[in-house]
Amino acid sequence: MKERNSVSRGPARRPKIIISDDCVDKLEMLAEGAIRRNPALADRLLGELGRARIVTRAKLPSNVVSIGREVTYRDEATGKEQTVTLVYPEAADITKGQISILTPIGVALIGLSEGASLHWDTRDGKRRVLTVLRVAAHDVAE
Repeated sequence: MKERNSVSRGPARRPKIIISDDCVDKLEMLAEGAIRRNPALADRLLGELGRARIVTRAKLPSNVVSIGREVTYRDEATGKEQTVTLVYPEAADITKGQISILTPIGVALIGLSEGASLHWDTRDGKRRVLTVLRVAAHDVAE
């Protein structure tokens, strides 16, 4: 059985993403502020926001990665699983597993549903595929 959100062969097909309306404005401001420091990352975040389906927080499915939610994903190149919480930059603390939305992995994860896979470009320019395995059904403190 073919998985609907998996990465296709040939040109990468990006999975659908869903973002809650209560964080869109802040994410746009963060991306615009990052344009000079990291234009590629800022463009990618703005692109993700532009293609996202925007819903109210109450309608955001519990299996979708969002700011403040804990997510477990697998790097398909290494098979390594990692659990992190996606946060705004000011709350980022890698020692606590809190990663900023303004990182390549943060931009790759935002809005994905459990089971979705996506190409992810690492900071050192390598292309990997990550798969969302689990999303906490509750929001963790931002």
